[in-house]
Amino acid sequence: MRALFVDDELEFLELMQKRLARRGMEVVTAPDGQTALNMVEESLASGGEPFNIVVMDVRMPGMDGLETLRHMKQKSPGLPVILLTGHACMGVAVEGLDLGAYDYMLKPVAISELIIKMEEAVRSAV
Repeated sequence: MRALFVDDELEFLELMQKRLARRGMEVVTAPDGQTALNMVEESLASGGEPFNIVVMDVRMPGMDGLETLRHMKQKSPGLPVILLTGHACMGVAVEGLDLGAYDYMLKPVAISELIIKMEEAVRSAV
């Protein structure tokens, strides 16, 4: 599985990259929404290896996770996206799901729960 993790918390990205690599997943990271969009567009345009899933924080400086999700779904409608946030807000969760997110999880997220959710999302996209 090739996953793109998008978060402005670099420590979180490093932790996810290490933990998921131990489980045989390739994790690519982006520190913000615009970088993530560029990476998805590049993988689509170059015919390179596509991402199987995106796991993205909602609250980021600049382009937030919801705006990034909106643009990402225009570029790659079938790409599953799981939103993460440290703030419980039902309105944001509903908006994210309305925009096409597969699911919404609260930080701190248990790695085992996240992996299960990622696998479910990838299977549902096939």
